[in-house]
Amino acid sequence: MAAKILANLIVMGSGILIRGMVQAYRQALQNASKTGVAQETLQNAVRRGSKAMTEQEARQILGVTEQSSWEEIAKKYDTLFERNATNGSFYLQSKVHRAKECLESVYQKNQPGDPSV
Repeated sequence: MAAKILANLIVMGSGILIRGMVQAYRQALQNASKTGVAQETLQNAVRRGSKAMTEQEARQILGVTEQSSWEEIAKKYDTLFERNATNGSFYLQSKVHRAKECLESVYQKNQPGDPSV
C-alpha cells in the first residue's frame, strides 16, 4: 500500500515538475524575443560563422610572400598538407587548405583563367 502511494507521488510530482519547466522555457523564449536577445544572438552566430581568412593570414600560414609564384605556393601547400596528413592535426591541415583556397582566389582575380599560370 505504501509503495503504491509513493509511486503515485513520484509520477504526479515529476509531471508537475516537467510542466513547470516547459512553462518556464516558453516564458524565457517570449522574454528573449521581446528584448531582442534572440536576434542579437543569431546575428553574432552568423558573423562568427562567416569569418573569412585574409590574404595576409593565408600567406603567413603557407610561409609565402606577395612576390611568390603560384608554383611556389602550390609546392608549400603540398608539403604542409602532406606533413599534417601523416602526423599532424586535422585542424592545421584544414587551415593550410583554407589558406590555399584564399590565395587561389586572389591569383585568379589577378590572372583570369588558370591560377597555375
